[in-house]
Amino acid sequence: MTKPRHIAVIDIGKTNAKLALVDLGSLTEVVVVTRPNTVLAGPPWPHFDTEGHWAFLLESLGRFHRDHGVDAISITTHGACVALLDEAGALAAPILDYEHDGPDALADSYASLRPPFRQTGSPKLPGGLNVGAQLHWQFSVNPGLKSRTAHIVTYPQYWGHRLTGVIASDVTSIGCHTDLWSPYEGRFSELPERLSIADKIAPVRTSAEIMGPILPEIADATGLAPGTPVCVGLHDSNASLYPHLRTQSGAFSVVSTGTWVVVMSIGGAEVPLDPGRDTLVNVNAQGRAVPSARFMGGREYETIQAGSAVAPSDQDIADVLARSLMIAPAVDPLTGPFQGQTMRWIGPEPAVGSGRRAAALSFYLAMMTETCLTLTGAEGPVIVEGPFARNAQYTAMLTAATGRPVLVSAAATGTSIGAALLFADTTSLAEPSPVAEPETLSAMQAYAARWRLEAEAGRKDTPGR
Repeated sequence: MTKPRHIAVIDIGKTNAKLALVDLGSLTEVVVVTRPNTVLAGPPWPHFDTEGHWAFLLESLGRFHRDHGVDAISITTHGACVALLDEAGALAAPILDYEHDGPDALADSYASLRPPFRQTGSPKLPGGLNVGAQLHWQFSVNPGLKSRTAHIVTYPQYWGHRLTGVIASDVTSIGCHTDLWSPYEGRFSELPERLSIADKIAPVRTSAEIMGPILPEIADATGLAPGTPVCVGLHDSNASLYPHLRTQSGAFSVVSTGTWVVVMSIGGAEVPLDPGRDTLVNVNAQGRAVPSARFMGGREYETIQAGSAVAPSDQDIADVLARSLMIAPAVDPLTGPFQGQTMRWIGPEPAVGSGRRAAALSFYLAMMTETCLTLTGAEGPVIVEGPFARNAQYTAMLTAATGRPVLVSAAATGTSIGAALLFADTTSLAEPSPVAEPETLSAMQAYAARWRLEAEAGRKDTPGR
């Protein structure tokens, strides 16, 4: 069998749905198309536009194949998401948007069911960010739904199912703060039995396994060759991590940036994780537990910039450092290491659209990332993936604050490259590029020290801390 070269990667992020064609020979994206991941209001609850995505994916797969040739399909999606399928394999209900606050209404009853953090590595999260909480709430408010549900599949495998007809889940998605998995033991937690769904959760498979060939009707609709393979796929943050698992040795951390900034630390110090600070245990594509921490950095960026992003000048950066102009956490108080804290500006708030606002925001995001690295026992180099890798102020402050090498990925979309590599026997990934030590290192280090003091002062003043 000829080894596949052109991999079409379905990449469903929280903000955008994408299809990327990755050339495994050069490890580059030949073409990328996107559409907004707009949440539909309901009924019965806010949900994802799966039919809109499906039409977009089929049309784009056909175009990619006509223009370049598609040899195989890989899939990566955001976490905190499952699909409920009926006996015929159709959705038994629309796929719930995990930001919906409906599950919070049953938080007390769910708390009596969920296993402890030491078993799952899964912190208690708001809304539907714990899949177990989603399921408990959905089955409670829609009493007939559980009986209609024949299979529960994690989100990458929902798309795999539509392509292949095969029922599966993957280890990275079931291990992504679902409360359903015990990452250190590699098995289900006690929760599926407590929810009476153990017989409904699809078999858990590793990410690089072949899920199956595309269905005949998919070949007809897209022009792809019958038998085009589809792999099981993985959670998007783990897609960013996967290439580095195959190329790095020793201790290192990967910072996957997008709507969420997710820090994943490999081979670092063993530290107790604090579930109250949005630390958790992910499961990588090799099935191993990975201490992690996160915050909604992309969303925070959008909130502060308010649609008026600009590049700061050298003078803007100098002014922010000289005046210790900073954002104290947290812009999004519901997630991250400073939950419950109210954002505040230290110094006069710069105008929206100003360079000083952009610089202070970049420094804030870097310091939030450095906090996450510390909380996960990170050691060794820090590799930044995704949009923040192109933010020079962010990477400079991260270098100054951590005192360790910071590297930026050469790939425009780490998730797509990582997902495509599930089909590769070897990895010839370009080495990440080192970030130069900033000329203003001492000023940045002083700024970082002041930021930590302000952040900790806010933590002490937060009720319940």
